[in-house]
Amino acid sequence: MRFAVQQYDHLLCNKLINRTTSENSNIIQTQTGTWEISKTEKQIDAETSEFLVTFRLSKGVEKSAATVVEFQFDNWNKENYVLLPASAYNGNRYESRRIAYSPKLNDIRDIGKDKPIIISDVPRLNIADGVSRIQERSGSMASPAIGFQSVDAKTGFFLTTTQANAFGDLGINIEESRDRKNAVISLCSPLVREQFKYQICDNQVPSPDVPADFKAGDEVKFVFRVHQFKAEKIQVLFDKYFQIRKDLCPPSVFVPQIPFSACYNILEKKFNSYNFVPEWGYYSVGGRNMFLQDWQIGWTGGMISTYPLLFSANEQTRKNVIANFDWLFPNGISPSGFFWDSGEKGNKWYGGDIRKPQAKNWHLIRKSADALYYIIKQFDLMKIQGTTPKPSWENGTRGVADAFVKLLKNNGQFGQFVDSQTGEIAVGGSSGAGVAPAALALASKYYNDKSYLDIACQSAQYMYDNYTAKGISTGGPGDALQNPDSESWYGLLESYAVLFEVTKDKKWLTYATETAAQLSTWVMSYDYVFPKSTLFGQMDMKTTGAVFANTQNKHGSPGICTHSGIALLRLYRATSNVQYLNLLKEITQSIPQYMSRPDRPIKGMPDGWINERVSTTDWYEGIGEIFPGSTWAETSLLLSITELPGIYVDLEQKKAIAFDQLEVELLSVKGNLAKLRIKNPTKFVAQTTILVENKQQKSQAWTENVLFGKQKQLIKANETIVIILSTK
Repeated sequence: MRFAVQQYDHLLCNKLINRTTSENSNIIQTQTGTWEISKTEKQIDAETSEFLVTFRLSKGVEKSAATVVEFQFDNWNKENYVLLPASAYNGNRYESRRIAYSPKLNDIRDIGKDKPIIISDVPRLNIADGVSRIQERSGSMASPAIGFQSVDAKTGFFLTTTQANAFGDLGINIEESRDRKNAVISLCSPLVREQFKYQICDNQVPSPDVPADFKAGDEVKFVFRVHQFKAEKIQVLFDKYFQIRKDLCPPSVFVPQIPFSACYNILEKKFNSYNFVPEWGYYSVGGRNMFLQDWQIGWTGGMISTYPLLFSANEQTRKNVIANFDWLFPNGISPSGFFWDSGEKGNKWYGGDIRKPQAKNWHLIRKSADALYYIIKQFDLMKIQGTTPKPSWENGTRGVADAFVKLLKNNGQFGQFVDSQTGEIAVGGSSGAGVAPAALALASKYYNDKSYLDIACQSAQYMYDNYTAKGISTGGPGDALQNPDSESWYGLLESYAVLFEVTKDKKWLTYATETAAQLSTWVMSYDYVFPKSTLFGQMDMKTTGAVFANTQNKHGSPGICTHSGIALLRLYRATSNVQYLNLLKEITQSIPQYMSRPDRPIKGMPDGWINERVSTTDWYEGIGEIFPGSTWAETSLLLSITELPGIYVDLEQKKAIAFDQLEVELLSVKGNLAKLRIKNPTKFVAQTTILVENKQQKSQAWTENVLFGKQKQLIKANETIVIILSTK
């Protein structure tokens, strides 16, 4: 451990002009001041020590400066896997291109099936020679932490710290030497990024940070933990993080605001009045102001949104969903056999991003995977409701499944973008279609065709070997090149969990547990302290459970884009590991606060709108700020409401947990009976679904739409009830 005081020239964008260090002394003497450094250490366990380091300027002054705690690692190897949760995976050490938002590859040398991962211009370690450094602020991560797995020593290291001290967010940095044989990991306060900061797609924006002017008596405090452990493989790094992700984080404060049932009513009204286009009979994904806000088959809505709306008790809503199917088939199928990527005005269909000439026919293959997955769920639900899916719907959907089979057989992968005219891979090297194996597994059951399951298993194995096992997943979003992202990561988790249930092969369960630990690095573990001057500071928004999007679009989001998180419940049922339930609870309970509603409007947002931004770093709009917009997060909330029980009770483990905005306590278990105390602390009536399972029921595969028609428990506003429920 080493300490330093650094001075910067703010007029030169925080160019470092002076640096004074101390390794074996508790004094740093600079040209203008004397610093006294104290360090206390507390052993937490065999692998973990906690430190309090205080810098105190005892004499003189220090202008335009910051204090630094750093760790130097000799015998460094550039193959070490470096992790900054939600900010850098494998150090983001990939080929990079500086392309303005929304980036699409534009050099013919970068475009093709078998090209390497190419990311946008984000903070990263250098894949080539030259400067190799990442400078981040603590709020830009799911948890303020940095770690690595040593490929040579087979050990792991994590440095975890607090989000802020009296000077605000901390700087968290890593820098490699020119020869890559040494590396330094450091904490910096106040936060000063030297010369550059990151702003959407541009890692070369002049640093706005303001170093501090210190006077005698001023102090800077750092609290952090150092974890050192054996790590034979990269996965151990993720497993360790899953255990320590709440290190030094103050307890999260859950503030129930509005139960799921009340959310559904507001959202259903919004979708029917704002999104539904009666002259054509479909639900737009947004405000229809441009083609990507009018229709996309998947990713941001489309045939994902219709699924939770089909759960409605409102006959008109269900009719609207049926109309959406009639509108989509057969016109929504492109010549490739996949769905058209997007469209507008009810009768214009597009193969890709029409704003980019080279990408006008690039279909984000993840979109067809999403649609296939959720359409088959809807077919099952329709049959439960007494509606027979039309042959044109079933045949069109089966054709999409066939297109996935052909794609894998011809290429050995699904790629990221597929040509909508030919079905050929335009941009490969991606796990963006992570949910495709789950979709094909459902297709295998629905169409009674084992070949779909065979392709599902082959494709999932490919994605595990080439992505999950390497601690990476890319290509889920259509606007972030192949930056690591949470969306494809979750899609893989859903696929592995579904394949385990369908095949009973425990290999898939192992893959799912590994992926869940990796996914946890994208989920905010604490409540960021927003400045009171910001929108979110004024509204006292809580960030625990927000899900970061990707390493380019550096914001948390209300929910997973665009899923409920049900794979975590599937995984819990197979393992009884309560970590999965707790992670799912964090995600689901976070979302409703971000919905604008009559009693709690969000500036610029009509009722039912949920913006996708939970910004805890200065990547774009600003910390704690949003743009007024209706987004996919509304569908994520709808899915959470319909796919997940409001309360889940495990009789075997004597565990009860609320995903809804309720409080639950398991009072007793007798046989197959559970006695519960449930409190509704909100001012809305709650109608919640309660699922009680015993050991034998947990061992059975999750049944799609099992919660539809299940009797709901009514709990009045501010009411507490005690009930006895059975597994039957």
